Amino acid sequence: MDRHIEGFRGPRVAAGRARGGRETQQDELVCLHDPGEDAHLLVLADGMGGDGAGELAAAGVIHVARQLWQQGGWREQPGALFLETLCQDAHAELRRRGEQLASGEPHSTVVALLIRGRRVCWAHVGDSRLYRFQGRRLLGCTEDHSVGQLKMRRGELSHQQLADDPDQHKLLRGLGGPQPPQVEHGCAVLRTGQTFALCSDGVWERLSTHELGRFARCRNLPAATHEALTLALQRGGEQGDNVALILARPGAARPWWRGGLPGSALFDRATEG
Repeated sequence: MDRHIEGFRGPRVAAGRARGGRETQQDELVCLHDPGEDAHLLVLADGMGGDGAGELAAAGVIHVARQLWQQGGWREQPGALFLETLCQDAHAELRRRGEQLASGEPHSTVVALLIRGRRVCWAHVGDSRLYRFQGRRLLGCTEDHSVGQLKMRRGELSHQQLADDPDQHKLLRGLGGPQPPQVEHGCAVLRTGQTFALCSDGVWERLSTHELGRFARCRNLPAATHEALTLALQRGGEQGDNVALILARPGAARPWWRGGLPGSALFDRATEG
């Protein structure tokens, strides 16, 4: 099992990922920052598909996120519209990439968070999640687009049973495929002391909401991210899934500091600002 955690860190954001027990890494993420506009874009994608299609899919989502950020459309557009464009353009990119594959079809989840000043918007498709905490208290969590989540809503599963139910991995929505995705949106006003956690299913299946809240409350976000990912890897075992996590506390007064965790290559590849 590969427990090497790639990541990046700062006083307001920390993120990392690891391959776990899988042969390939299909989780990708990016954290973008514009200090002049006091704006942040955090995106996490979990790719799906054999013969390298999953890796190609997740990379395609992050490519589109970077491209749209650089184009600056988020400055003029409402946050929800920008994130909708991100998801639809990423879907189109996966369709284009799929045409280049001899076999396999690229699909991906996506969860994205846009913060501009005191306004927060998010969007997601699939079962990668966004958690919002005030201290340790959960303010809200995105709802998975999966058969398992549907069974839980019908009362056929408890919250505790969801992570281990085989239908949890059967997604009802995703990027890629013949139909445009139906994107789910949310928005809120940013309050002091809020922390956001974006993660793939390899993390939330192994860590409880209470545990994520405890990590979100930690003053040292890089240490908390590393500890959370290490725990998820340990619980996943030799056959465990890829894991990816972003923790962000954007209300801090200090500017972002650029630096990588020891042995990290992901920071240089996945951040701009």
